[in-house]
Amino acid sequence: MTWRLRIEHHTGFHYQAEVVSSYNEARIMPLSTPAQLVIDASVTISPQASVFRYWDYWGTIVHAFDLHAEHTELVVTGKSLVETSPPMPAADGPSWDVMASWDTRDGLAEYLAPTDYVPLEHPELAEAAADLVAGRTPAEACEAAGEWVRGRLRYERGTTNVSTTAVDALHEGSGVCQDFAHLTLALLRTMGIPSRYVSGYLHPKPDAPAGAAVEGQSHAWVEAWLGDWTPFDPTNGRPVGERHVLVGRARDYHDVSPLKGVYHGGPAEAIAVTVTLTRLA
Repeated sequence: MTWRLRIEHHTGFHYQAEVVSSYNEARIMPLSTPAQLVIDASVTISPQASVFRYWDYWGTIVHAFDLHAEHTELVVTGKSLVETSPPMPAADGPSWDVMASWDTRDGLAEYLAPTDYVPLEHPELAEAAADLVAGRTPAEACEAAGEWVRGRLRYERGTTNVSTTAVDALHEGSGVCQDFAHLTLALLRTMGIPSRYVSGYLHPKPDAPAGAAVEGQSHAWVEAWLGDWTPFDPTNGRPVGERHVLVGRARDYHDVSPLKGVYHGGPAEAIAVTVTLTRLA
């Protein structure tokens, strides 16, 4: 069953002294895909700024803007109306021979390589990957990897931050969806399964009635290449479906962070992020 969702994403900064210039990129607009239709979407900036929109290398919509008037507050608001689809049937996927082939490893090399967030040369991850591969198909190994991660990380806010790597989260034993996704990517890439980080939103209530607005949050999950890109949610252990809204896909969080930039001025003393999700149908 399809859902129609309205998403409002507000990010606000307050600075202790006037900012005289800033240069920013926002990645908060959902994508239209075969499983998701964007009916309407906009990004607004306060103070008002000229916005340049483009698709980046990874296929994410970017709103780039700079401000040169003095200001002590900055608010970025994304609003969108999206229709989503139920989970797709699980595919059997290719064999390990196909995964190890030159065509796969060369064509999808960027999704097999280590990154700052997803290091691959780690003894515990290498041992776990070898155990998870044994006797399983690539599709079965993906499912087992999610279970392995959920068995070692508990969901807990405040124990990690946006700079935490997969190995850091593993040592901490806790984290949020970003950490679950990064640790799963580390396992899959160590196994030789191309995989990518997905950013978006998740409606928290499977039985949400139409018209009720709820507090949501940005969310992260994973897509593994199993002959085609196949999504799964290692944080919740549930299929990716009508409650998920996709914004971007890339190597890790750094490539698709919702807002990044540099500025000249006073330090930021308050950062407020709110996400409101409303199921309309």
